[in-house]
Amino acid sequence: MIPLHGYSSQSFPKHIIEVNVTQFRPGDHVKVSLSGPAFEGFFLQARSAKNLRGPAIGSFVLSDKMKSQLLTCGHVKNSAVSHTSKSKKTHIDAYWIAPREAPETVRFLVTVVEKYKTFWVKIPGPVISQLNIPVWTTTTFIPTSQPIPHLTQPFNASDCGNTKFCVRNPSDCDPKTKDCFFLSFKQDHSVMLVEMSGPSEGYIAFALSHDLWMGGGDDAYLCISDDHQVGISTATLTGRSYPTFDSQNALEEMSWRLADGLIQCSFQRKIHLSALQGRFNLDADYYIFLADGEVSEDGTILKHHRQPLITNRRYNVTGPPEDIGGSRSPLIIKAHGALMFVAWMTTVNIGVIVARFFKPVWSHSLWFGEEIWFQVHRMLMMTTVLLTSISFVLPFIYRGGWSQRASFHPYLGCTVMALALIQPLMAAFRPPPQAPRRQIFNWLHWSTGTTARILAVVTMFLGMDLPALNLPDPWDIYTMIGFVAWHVGIDVLLEIHGYCLIRKDEVLEDDRVQILQSLTSVEAQGRTFKKTVLIIYICGNIAFLFTFLTRVGRV
Repeated sequence: MIPLHGYSSQSFPKHIIEVNVTQFRPGDHVKVSLSGPAFEGFFLQARSAKNLRGPAIGSFVLSDKMKSQLLTCGHVKNSAVSHTSKSKKTHIDAYWIAPREAPETVRFLVTVVEKYKTFWVKIPGPVISQLNIPVWTTTTFIPTSQPIPHLTQPFNASDCGNTKFCVRNPSDCDPKTKDCFFLSFKQDHSVMLVEMSGPSEGYIAFALSHDLWMGGGDDAYLCISDDHQVGISTATLTGRSYPTFDSQNALEEMSWRLADGLIQCSFQRKIHLSALQGRFNLDADYYIFLADGEVSEDGTILKHHRQPLITNRRYNVTGPPEDIGGSRSPLIIKAHGALMFVAWMTTVNIGVIVARFFKPVWSHSLWFGEEIWFQVHRMLMMTTVLLTSISFVLPFIYRGGWSQRASFHPYLGCTVMALALIQPLMAAFRPPPQAPRRQIFNWLHWSTGTTARILAVVTMFLGMDLPALNLPDPWDIYTMIGFVAWHVGIDVLLEIHGYCLIRKDEVLEDDRVQILQSLTSVEAQGRTFKKTVLIIYICGNIAFLFTFLTRVGRV
C-alpha cells in the first residue's frame, strides 16, 4: 500500500474512513466512505484487525465506476479499490462484501495521495466485528410476498452426474471458485431446483433454445445484481433485441448470494407450466446457453461482452443426470481460426524461408523434374491458398452474410484472401529467368507476398479478441508477439549467416587461394547450418501452432 514515488509519507492524516455498520455477517455489504480534502489517488483495502500486515480480506463492489476501479491483490479478485484518474476528489464510496472465512474483526485501511510528493500510507479506519447469527433479508427488487433468504454457502458440484444435471465452464470447474460458470438442475417430482453461479458484478443468465441462435422466443432466466442485491427474473429472447421481461414471475423459493466475487442464485419452477406463463416445459430437448454481462447505473442489463457458452447438442434436463460442458465459440468459427493459424503461421512462413534461403542448398537436386526448393515452396504456398480459401467461406456460412460487429477483421481478411489468390496467378505468368521483365516479376511477387503475410498477422491479432472466438487475454497477444519475434529472429539469423558466407568467399578470392576444397568446405558448412536452423524453426513453429490450436479447442 506504499506508493513508489520516491518520497516519505506524511505523519498526520487529513482524511477519514467511515462505515455504515459496526457488525457484519458473511455475505453482508458494508458501505465504506473515504472523505477529506481534495486528493488525486487512493488505495482502499480491508484486513484482519489482528494482523494488519496480512492479506486483503473480502471483495468490493463499486459505487461510482467513473472515479474508482477494482483491483486484484494477493490473487484475491476485487480485494482493493483505487482511483481511475488523477482528477481531484473529496469523497469516495465503495461496498465491502464480507467473505465466508472473514476474521472476527476487520479494519479498513487506505492510502491517500494528495499530490505526487504528498501522501499518507495505511490510514486506519474503523473496526467492525462479525456476528455469528444467521441472517434473513428481504428485497423489493423481485415481486414476491415471501422473504428471500441469502444463500449462506456456495454451491458444490459433488452431485453432478449423479443427482444433478450440470453445465460447467470450464467443464471441471468448482462453483466455489471465481473462475467457474455453473448451472445445475435437480428434479424433485414435478418441480425442478435450479442453481446458477458465476463470477460477475452485473448479471449471469441461462436460456433454453431450440437451435444454436439466441432469440426466436428462447426461454431465459437471469440473476441480476443491482444496488448490492440480486433480482431473479424470467424473460423471453426475441432476435438480438433487449429481453422481454415477464410481469409475473413463475419461479418459487428464490434465494441468492453475492460474495467472494460471485453471483449465486437458486430457484424452483414447475416442470410443466401453462402456455400463459410463457415458459418452456423442461421435459424436452434444448440447447442450453450460459451468458454474463454488466449492468448500467440505472439497472439496465447490457449486451454480454463475449460469446455465450452453448452446449454441443440438445439435452433434456429431466433425463439421466449428466455433467457436461460446452463451447463459447461455434465449431465452424473454431475451424476458421484453426485453418488460418495453420496457413499463415506455418505453411506460408516455411515456404517463404525455403525459397529465400535454400536455393543454394538444393540447387542441383530435382524432384519430379523441378528443383526441390521450388517444389517445396510451391506445394506449401498452394496449401496456404487452399486452407485460406476454405477458411474464408466459413464465417459467411455461419453468419449468413457480412458481419457488422467484427470491426476491421473481415475487411483485412478479404484483402488477405485477394492477395493470396493473386500470388499463384502471378506465378503462372512469370517470365523466364533471363527475361528483362523477370526483375519486375520478382519485386511484385515479393511485395505482394510480404504484404499478405503482414496483413494476415494483423488480421489474426484482431480476430483473436472477437466475441465468436475470444482467446484468453492477454495470453493471446503475448503469444502472437512471441511467434512474430521467433520468425523475425530466425529470418535475421539466416540473413546474417548468408552475409558471412559471402564475405568468406570474397576473402578467399582476394587472397587468390581459392581452392576447390576450400569452397566445398565453406558450402558444406553453410548447408549444414541452414538445414539445422530450418529443423529448429519448423519445430518451434509447430510448437506455437499447437499452442494456439489447443487454446482454440478449449474456448
